[in-house]
Amino acid sequence: MLEIIEETLIDGIKLLPFLLITYIIMEYIEHKTSNKTKDMIKKSGKFGPLIGSLLGAVPQCGFSVVATNFYAARVITLGTLISVYLSTSDEMIPIFISEGASIITLLKILGIKILIGMIAGFVIDFVLRLRKKDSEEERIIDLCEKEHCHCEKGILKSALKHTINIFIFILIITFVINIIIHLVGEETIGNFVQSNVILGPVLGGIIGLIPNCASSVILTQLYLQNVIPVSTMISGLLVGAGVGLIVLFKMNKGIKQNLKITALLYTIGVLSGVIIQILGIQF
Repeated sequence: MLEIIEETLIDGIKLLPFLLITYIIMEYIEHKTSNKTKDMIKKSGKFGPLIGSLLGAVPQCGFSVVATNFYAARVITLGTLISVYLSTSDEMIPIFISEGASIITLLKILGIKILIGMIAGFVIDFVLRLRKKDSEEERIIDLCEKEHCHCEKGILKSALKHTINIFIFILIITFVINIIIHLVGEETIGNFVQSNVILGPVLGGIIGLIPNCASSVILTQLYLQNVIPVSTMISGLLVGAGVGLIVLFKMNKGIKQNLKITALLYTIGVLSGVIIQILGIQF
């Protein structure tokens, strides 16, 4: 147990400076570009899934919340909302960078998420137009700015707060993972997940439904420790929309519709993971 604690602390401390630098950059980008990205989404029209999938991949933890509010106000289409959810990267990017993982691998994963988000968004909007169920109202509600991750007290303070929160969370998750791996064995867990084509993505999707950064932290850490294959990680990361789903149930009227959106998101994520597993795609 002492060895596990020591290993966890050493690994966590090594990550700290990289996390801080990454979040300073992220906060700078978020503060400087948030208004522009909002305007682009509002004006996106039929090209919403294209722009939504691209902007969703930008590491802004509050962007899924912005998109959810726009959808609740019927400023954007359902396809655009799903494209944002699917491409949202959350904590994957800073963890990849701080762990010194391959940038090429990171870009490939982001590319897959963007492509899936884009295709799914366009297909959803096309089907809805055929079924004449895409009657969107041109009304805009007030956005709940306090749902966003950035604060108004400065980039550095916001970055420090986010870094500390994620650092503590990473320590906890890493500690739990290290205990499980120690008790069960990394090879046993990896073989169990990889031996079942469907089970891995299904479990990954369930983890992705955790409505905060926990899902992306867990999935990314498991992948970087070679515990799960890329198919399981991607299925979970596709489903993971941060706190966007919580805001959806709060802001969008109709619980049945919100449940259908959640089920649609989960289905796309799991099916994508299964296809990646069947094709044998590995990074």
